[in-house]
Amino acid sequence: MTLSQKQINAFNRDGFIIARGLLDDVDLQPLIDELSDWVDARARELLDEGEITDLHQDQPFETRFGLLFGQSRRMGEEMDIMHARGRAMFDFLRNPKLLDAAQSFTGPEIVCNPIQHLRAKPPERFDPDTGPSLYVVPWHQDAGVMMPEAEESNIVTCWVPLGDATTEMGCVQALPGVHGRGYLRHQAAGGTTIATNVMPDLLQDVEPLSLACSKGDVIFLSRFTPHRSTPNRSDKCRWSLDLRYQTTGHHTGRTAHPEFVVRSLSKPSTVMRDVAEWRRLWIDAFENPRGSAAHRTE
Repeated sequence: MTLSQKQINAFNRDGFIIARGLLDDVDLQPLIDELSDWVDARARELLDEGEITDLHQDQPFETRFGLLFGQSRRMGEEMDIMHARGRAMFDFLRNPKLLDAAQSFTGPEIVCNPIQHLRAKPPERFDPDTGPSLYVVPWHQDAGVMMPEAEESNIVTCWVPLGDATTEMGCVQALPGVHGRGYLRHQAAGGTTIATNVMPDLLQDVEPLSLACSKGDVIFLSRFTPHRSTPNRSDKCRWSLDLRYQTTGHHTGRTAHPEFVVRSLSKPSTVMRDVAEWRRLWIDAFENPRGSAAHRTE
């Protein structure tokens, strides 16, 4: 569904909205089934290597990954969109409901931006290392992980939970209205943080909002909206997709990785429909590195 003018106005004011009930099980279950198969295959590999001792086959999607991760942190290796390259994932990137909503920001000529990730945030008790965690993301803008050439690009972030994302589970937090300041200087990972983050002295004295959401909801974020995640203190894994769409012809902010057209009214023949070609583009990007994937840090 397209977004209402009220939703668009709220996005322009706050730098984000939650589109409640945008998706349903018909949209999400094929992807969840594909990810469940991936988790099972990965677990069996680690069992054969002696890394884990229990497959936890009786556990549901929401808890199995955490129990496996608790035995071996290697469960999460190469568990991302560009590595798994599944057919259901490719189909979901072109989901008509998602594109209808994104079109409210990008217009009808839409490219799937190559900065895209699958996140499986395990319960904090299975991530016991002291020091910064890969699964607790500090304050940042998505513009901070893009090349400066994308400063004027029309890019919108779509954060898609594959199950409930409550405050207890470490949902996204955002700073409303701060996107109006544009790009804020970022620093590279180091010290107490493991990811690119906004320079601490630049953060506004704004009360963070927790964007708790349910399966089927989608959060839309401006690339200039500072946001973060917090620890998952539940007993379930918080699964999500971190996707971006943009107006065709605008700089992607990451030339090392492949973008592709997902909707075009003017040139429908340019829309990518071949999963094999999508996979080939990612494989080529890794085997023949070129371009830039650098973050915008100082």
